[in-house]
Amino acid sequence: MKKHYLKVTAALLAALTIGFTSCNDDDEEDINPIDENEFTITANITENTTWETGNVYILGGRIAVVDGVTLTIEPGVVVKGEAGTGSNATALLIARGGKLMAEGTADSPIIFTSIADEIEPGMIASPNLDPDLNGLWGGLLVLGKAPISVSGDGIEASIEGIPADDNNGKYGGNVSDDNSGVIKYISIRHGGANIGEGNEINGLTLGGVGTGTTIENVEIVANQDDGIEWFGGTVNVKNAVVWNAGDDAIDTDQSWAGTLDNFIVINPGDECFELDGPEGTMAAKHTIKNGSVYADGADGLVDNDGNSYVDMDGIYFFGIKDGQDFDEIPVDYTCTFTNFEATLPADMVLTDFFKDGSDEFVTAVTTPTVGANKTVFNNWSWAAIAGELADF
Repeated sequence: MKKHYLKVTAALLAALTIGFTSCNDDDEEDINPIDENEFTITANITENTTWETGNVYILGGRIAVVDGVTLTIEPGVVVKGEAGTGSNATALLIARGGKLMAEGTADSPIIFTSIADEIEPGMIASPNLDPDLNGLWGGLLVLGKAPISVSGDGIEASIEGIPADDNNGKYGGNVSDDNSGVIKYISIRHGGANIGEGNEINGLTLGGVGTGTTIENVEIVANQDDGIEWFGGTVNVKNAVVWNAGDDAIDTDQSWAGTLDNFIVINPGDECFELDGPEGTMAAKHTIKNGSVYADGADGLVDNDGNSYVDMDGIYFFGIKDGQDFDEIPVDYTCTFTNFEATLPADMVLTDFFKDGSDEFVTAVTTPTVGANKTVFNNWSWAAIAGELADF
């Protein structure tokens, strides 16, 4: 795991002085008004609740939406996490049986960020934080009852990034079409707080999430750990951009069985894709298609295991550098890799980057014919507003 260092600003120093509350099942929802449109949430959400357009909601700890409860977040809401690490890392956790109805719009996205961010409803870009500043709070975790593949063939596990003694952190089951709600037009920024050695929170964590859940138009910016990580489940994700992930941009584990369709990866810190295989005997395949990847600062392009179980199609790589690679073709399961394209550095060839025979399905190009449709990210994503998608 890489070491990451934060740029300390006056706003960040102020945020670090704020206290935290770590929440549990017995807590009741506690909303304390700060001013007319700013509220601090200091306890788990135990009854159906709506966070309203025009307001800022501050996470004062690890806040769980518990089983049987729905949190509705209206378009344009800004959610800010207080600073904290370890058991005090702030996060919004949708427990198994809970639902998040976070339906932003292209004109009014929902933004999850740090208390150090001076952004207000109606803004897209942060007025004071750089888009590579990470680890200032936790992230968004959605947990469900869909199948997972774990060692020992258990049907449930405790999600990484949440202390194991928090029962709201359990995920997995046998309900493939489980419904954890709707997530549309959201941007998650500056997260990835560490709760323990090598145990950071991802920007968007999906643990055992089922196909009844809708996830479309999501952006992850400057997360200290992975951008999006799936732990089993069956949920599909459409239209995603991951910019400046500190670790992997796209990480799949425990036999996720869904599809990622139409996505952009910009400058991850470790792998563009880390695609792990099943940990138990249950094996399910996932699909990753129609993506554009600017690899620049990444350590690698695609990190497979021998038992990775994935199909990939229509992926374009550019900004690649010597030392980055697609490391191996999985052998334990039949995987299909098709329609890869790459723009190569001068005087280098496909086999410098695409190893183990993977160059056979890659075409060197100057102008891509495959990849993402970037227009779906216009207007609402920070990456588009900042001009980061101009070369895609």
